[in-house]
Amino acid sequence: MATCSALLIAAPASGQGKTTVTAALARLYTHLGRRVRVFKCGPDFLDPQILAVASGAPVYNLDFGMCGEEDAAQRLADAARNADLILVEGVMGLYDGMPSAADIACRFNIPVLGLIDAAAMAQTFGAVAYGLAHYRTGLPFSGVLANKVGSAFHAELLRTSLPPDMVWYGALPRDAEAALPERHLGLLQADEISDLDARLDRLANVLQSSLVAGAALPPAVEFPMPAAAAQPALLRGKVIAVARDAAFGFIYPANLDTLIALGAELRFFSPLAGAALPACDAIWLPGGYPELHAATLAARGDLWAALHQHFDAGKAVLAECGGMMALFETLVDRAGARHSLAGLLPGTTAMQPRLSALGTQFAALPEGRLSGHTFHFSKSETTLAPLVRAVTPEGRAGEAVYRVKRLTASYVHFYFPSNPRAVAALLTS
Repeated sequence: MATCSALLIAAPASGQGKTTVTAALARLYTHLGRRVRVFKCGPDFLDPQILAVASGAPVYNLDFGMCGEEDAAQRLADAARNADLILVEGVMGLYDGMPSAADIACRFNIPVLGLIDAAAMAQTFGAVAYGLAHYRTGLPFSGVLANKVGSAFHAELLRTSLPPDMVWYGALPRDAEAALPERHLGLLQADEISDLDARLDRLANVLQSSLVAGAALPPAVEFPMPAAAAQPALLRGKVIAVARDAAFGFIYPANLDTLIALGAELRFFSPLAGAALPACDAIWLPGGYPELHAATLAARGDLWAALHQHFDAGKAVLAECGGMMALFETLVDRAGARHSLAGLLPGTTAMQPRLSALGTQFAALPEGRLSGHTFHFSKSETTLAPLVRAVTPEGRAGEAVYRVKRLTASYVHFYFPSNPRAVAALLTS
């Protein structure tokens, strides 16, 4: 059993400022000398990048659908053994999704801080807060914090609208200079925000002055330690080349941990920076934003030639979402411009004006069943027949998974801890 202070930051809906406030809390307590570990509900890639900068530690995902309840329990307990504070950022609205942030809060008895964007409300704030706290019996609700408040008078209207037994954490004013910039998939990647540290420091300072409870740690929570399964080193002696930059940045830290636990040596390289393909036994091309950097990638004929040599030698390649997009013959960006890329997969991938797919999926591969997540604005057309199709939790047909020689490609972002043995087999020639 491990014990640690913990708080889950949730809201009535998306766009209320959960990432901003969670990052501000992480930076504030880190500045105060606390060891902070942050988690993100759901399969998100972007928010964890911001939260990792804010806390100075990798941010792992908690998602009962993709990751599993046992995985979440193990990661929380591991963090509790070495941290003073665990912060969990919710996903969408507090009760949205199956499972929801409320499910995670109840399962692990983590107190919930309700964050409400109060920019366009006054006394109705109290009704929303009451609904968040009481919609589900047994929810460990801690209190509320108001975001985007216009004045001290506005904050007082909000505070006095609360039921007398509800904790008021304070109010954050509107602050355009500290806001986190966004694009079509969500927040910008952390490395793309040049003044991110300055924004986080500004947020932390404002938060510290507004928190009614000051910098006191929230209540302690007990996290049972589940038994960890032994992990055979199935990739011992193998070198995995991992693309990692602004075009290929969607990487779960848990996936890297899994590869290392399997015994692999990881060699990162940046296609955008002109890096050569490292000498390796297998290649992993994660998802990201190849469409935003298509012209630069199209000029990497040397990299694509090396990739073809690797492929022709019968060596393994795993390409996910953006990584798969880069392997088609042609990528059509959001402006309609066509770019010739790797050409390992016949066909074209083109950006769409609307979201094409979203949600948890499961793929029953020859190597084993893997869970994952899909979220993309592009569509791909190819003459290849799928090896298999992933399925949704409801059993509907999902994304195609393609196999050519030892190349496996799909829009699904696989969660490696869901089946390390299958991942080892995918990356073995």
